[in-house]
Amino acid sequence: MIGKNALWSQRRILIVALGLLTNIAQAAEEPGPITAPPTGPVATDVQVRVVAHGSMVLGDEVGGARVTITDVATGRLLASGLQRGEAGDPNQIMRTPRLMEEPRYSSRPSGSFHATLHLDRPTLVEIVAQGPLNYPAASQRASKTVLLIPGRDLLNDGVVLHLYGYIVQLENPPPGQPLIAKEDVKLQASVRTLSGSPVRPHGVWDSRKVEIFGEVLIGDRVIERVQMFYSGAKSSFEAPFFVPTPGEAPNGVTLRVVAADKAGANFGMGEASYPVLPEERKLKRIE
Repeated sequence: MIGKNALWSQRRILIVALGLLTNIAQAAEEPGPITAPPTGPVATDVQVRVVAHGSMVLGDEVGGARVTITDVATGRLLASGLQRGEAGDPNQIMRTPRLMEEPRYSSRPSGSFHATLHLDRPTLVEIVAQGPLNYPAASQRASKTVLLIPGRDLLNDGVVLHLYGYIVQLENPPPGQPLIAKEDVKLQASVRTLSGSPVRPHGVWDSRKVEIFGEVLIGDRVIERVQMFYSGAKSSFEAPFFVPTPGEAPNGVTLRVVAADKAGANFGMGEASYPVLPEERKLKRIE
């Protein structure tokens, strides 16, 4: 049998060992020493991506987008420039399932705006994007406020800003071309996302989900509305309309084409003005 003294000795050894293990575990869980913050500004990289809502990145095809970064507290402009690059891979952006934290736009080449800011304190900034720059009639603007921490870079997808709308361009009749009274004329327009992606039936951007119609206006008054249908050409939609007389439209008419996707919250419009010539001009043109 083990004596009482021996049992007490074993217990003391066990208690001491448990205490040492506890101290080691606590030391391992404790964070390392906090280093002093650097003095002076710290370079901080910020990546910004401007994308068409429900579509691709605004790339060089549509002129990209203008981006500005401003210190909210002081109003000081920290960076500005243009987003340049490609619209991105449609399979990767539109069709590939992914987890929330996985990149959508940066896993393949796509346009972006990059800035290196020199921050000496946590800074709340406003990031503003406007585009597409090649289509001012379709231009939209979006902004976000983001807290930036010196030395904590925002890369990969970066800060993503969504622009809502469509690029709608009238193709026929050419803007400004005189129209002859009482003629049936084919109204034709192209509809694309703000990134320049084609809208068509059964496509990735399915026109069957978008209401596309044309309007004939005299002043502010709509005198005719027509449903537009896919012409078979890329992103092109058409419908006939009737030209009023110069007496009805002494200052000419305005043609307007609207694309409206309520579910996707995208809306776009294109319009142009046309003088109206009397019907006898048609006879002279035929002769």
